[in-house]
Amino acid sequence: MFDPRIYRAALVPILLAVGIAAFSLRPEPPAATTALATDAFNGTRAFSGPLGLTTLAAEYPDRRPGSDGDGALADLVRETLAPGFQVSTHRFFAQTIDGRRQLETVVGVRQGLSPQRIVVLAHRDAAASPATADLSGTAALLELAHDISGRALSKTIVLVSTSGGSGGDAGAADWAGQAAGGPVEAVIVLGDLASDHTGPKPLVVPWGAGRGLAPSFVERTVGTALMTETGEDAGGTPVLDQFARLAVPVTLGEQGAAVAAGLPAVLLSASGERDVPANAPVSSTNLEGYGRTVLRTILALDAAPVPSSDVVARELSTADKLVPEWAITLVIAALILPVLLTAADGLARVRRRGERLTPWLLWALACSVPFLLAVGLARLLVPLKLLHAAPPAVVGSGTLPLDGGGLGLLAAEALVVVLGLLGVRLARRWLSGGEPPAGGAPAGILLIVACLTTIGVLIVNPFAAALAVPMLHLSLLALAPELRLRRAAALVLLALGLIPLVLVALSYGQAFSLGLLQIAWSSLLLVASGAVGLGSLVAWSILLGCLAGAVAAIVSRQAHPREQLVVTVRGPLGYAGPGSLGGTSSTLRR
Repeated sequence: MFDPRIYRAALVPILLAVGIAAFSLRPEPPAATTALATDAFNGTRAFSGPLGLTTLAAEYPDRRPGSDGDGALADLVRETLAPGFQVSTHRFFAQTIDGRRQLETVVGVRQGLSPQRIVVLAHRDAAASPATADLSGTAALLELAHDISGRALSKTIVLVSTSGGSGGDAGAADWAGQAAGGPVEAVIVLGDLASDHTGPKPLVVPWGAGRGLAPSFVERTVGTALMTETGEDAGGTPVLDQFARLAVPVTLGEQGAAVAAGLPAVLLSASGERDVPANAPVSSTNLEGYGRTVLRTILALDAAPVPSSDVVARELSTADKLVPEWAITLVIAALILPVLLTAADGLARVRRRGERLTPWLLWALACSVPFLLAVGLARLLVPLKLLHAAPPAVVGSGTLPLDGGGLGLLAAEALVVVLGLLGVRLARRWLSGGEPPAGGAPAGILLIVACLTTIGVLIVNPFAAALAVPMLHLSLLALAPELRLRRAAALVLLALGLIPLVLVALSYGQAFSLGLLQIAWSSLLLVASGAVGLGSLVAWSILLGCLAGAVAAIVSRQAHPREQLVVTVRGPLGYAGPGSLGGTSSTLRR
């Protein structure tokens, strides 16, 4: 059914696409710098003063999102910002680690000559007590308010104190969705600034919870300031991990919510992206160094011209070069083309032989139903109160731990998928009248549906579409009747197509310090909260359904071996060379 010549010919455009992508590389922009002193940030006062870190931790040890302690600290922040800033308060309801709670966001604005805004954001709440290191962002925010209020700056400075950062980033998401008053040049999210030990790098995190990441200009500016003030290299992210972050945009930091809203935001944290333990030791020296890093960044951005690049980037960084998204899209489209053309040609041949296609198209789409049912069940967990909390962002491993109830929900999701696949198997038997699927219609339909779905994903997110490309090519090889692969070999090829998804899961597991079960639990929480778009869930349900259908087709085909070819007519197909009419045995493979 599949013509290898078409497949080989369709590989040629890949070389052209790669060549064009190679010429799309551009250098990373230089960081903004400043020669102004940053000693106005008093580390001792920020650490142990009346509004210092240790004082705040002692007075507000319980700061669960929406709690009395969280609200009292919000009042203190508002009173502290009032003398030098225009202060406003916004209250709203959102999902947190404790379920739906009323949260409060405090915003202080110091108007400059320019409408361009530089935002510093820190959350107040914490999942555990005393979480001193987790409070260091708020302590630094209050010290920065003291320093900035007496300094003449060109651009508008905005200080934001949120709640919900302990899980779900509800406060940051709500503020980012309503950010107004002028264009935002940069958002610096303050994480753990005082831990005694530096966590895994990068220490400047640009990743978003939606498409894209912070522009390289903002990330490099904060990283340069960090090196100047502390001598610490902010670190970077390997290319493959960057690909995983852009393909499946998930992050622990509040910068993710801001980037998802189209704002150029980065997280600065001594612990990297991971949550800091509640009892982590803190250091006055580190708080001073990281606090001065923030002040240096503000001064550098204030003096720098407005960047001409997009506020949210969609590009890979490698060897100080940037690869734009359009180049990635071109290469991925070229990689999809061979499978699409080969499958389309195969279906045309099947159609000319008079095989029916519509029943198998319905069957291919039905293969996605079990996964769609699992998605529907996950979306009903919160309304049915089977989940008491589903924050709209990934949470740390210790924030909402996987318990017996969580294991039960994961088992229920797996059971829905298994039962659904059994139902699809019965439907296939009904379509084929109890016989194995004849011809190449099922294989061709599965590949066409998978290719068209991948193209749909490509239009939205080429990095996510790249994860399905190995699955397409390996499925084509596994389903091709001409290769006559054994069942085990074909199934191994299909399993190899899942390697990109496994690598993404392992990348996030290492970054967030999560085990396999915790990754599954976090994924369930994200789906249940609605943080993952319905379109993405439908697309991946269809792709996984096509993979399940390919497994069923291979098992059925190998369980009922094809009859051997019997040569009854001499001619171009039966002739095997000189002497085949007698005296020499035919070389035709039987």
